Amino acid sequence: MSKHGHLAEFLQTRRGQLRPEDVGLRTYGERRRVPGLRREELAMLAGISAPYYTRLEQGQSHNASPEVLDAIAGALRLDEPERAHLHALARAPRRGGPSGRPRAERVPPATSALLAAFKGTPAIVIGRGSDVLAWNPEGHALFAGHLDPESPDVPGRRPNMARLVFLDAHTRDLYADWPAKARAVVGNLRLTAGRHPDDSRLAGLVGELTMGSPEFARMWADHRVQACDVADYEMRHPLVGTLTVTQQTLQSPRGDGPTLVVATAEPGSPSATALTLLSHVIEPDAAQPRRGAHTPTA
Repeated sequence: MSKHGHLAEFLQTRRGQLRPEDVGLRTYGERRRVPGLRREELAMLAGISAPYYTRLEQGQSHNASPEVLDAIAGALRLDEPERAHLHALARAPRRGGPSGRPRAERVPPATSALLAAFKGTPAIVIGRGSDVLAWNPEGHALFAGHLDPESPDVPGRRPNMARLVFLDAHTRDLYADWPAKARAVVGNLRLTAGRHPDDSRLAGLVGELTMGSPEFARMWADHRVQACDVADYEMRHPLVGTLTVTQQTLQSPRGDGPTLVVATAEPGSPSATALTLLSHVIEPDAAQPRRGAHTPTA
């Protein structure tokens, strides 16, 4: 599907999710053929013509101005990440043939040094399509202790966090509120797909998850987007029991490199004690060097 096809899908889906009463429109009890807003109602709220909006939603009108997109975003009640996603979808696609398979991602030296600085705190480095590019011993133990600790070192064997959340029983059991974690993963993947519509590896991942998980397929069809900056999750860890961690995503200033995900707990809390215990439990293994956590490339 072309980038403008994704834009059309996004507009159609989000319009269908808005009811007239959500935006202050009176229906006077008439029977409606669509569950959400009509195109002409959305166009009226955005202050643009209904024929132009229809062409835009059908993928027949390209290069909408930022002002028009902001007006549509306001009418759809989009938040800031959703608004940015709309603008990304509407940008004109690059000319030329299809792009080749992306090269294997690497961990920049600065990110590798930052990961090493989080000694004792669970941290993992995530690539564009949610591949794990590196982790420290605590990050491995918290998020995927059932997997080979060396797996991020080889591009073809790298764990993928989206795949783990939807297709791996251990990871599913790890989150007490699995649906919340799953929605966050899908929302963040939507944002990434909007920024990189030509990434064949990312498209393949979405196809795999759509076929392998009905829950992913349903969430993906909602076209919800979510920036995973900071979120609290209750985790049921097989080694240290139940704990609540704050997962923070640290992005490079330019926003085009891998992200570092760090898990912390409230100081002095039982969850902080559990993280300390986890670090002690894995201490003999942590003494062994792991290439993925200490080299500039993974």
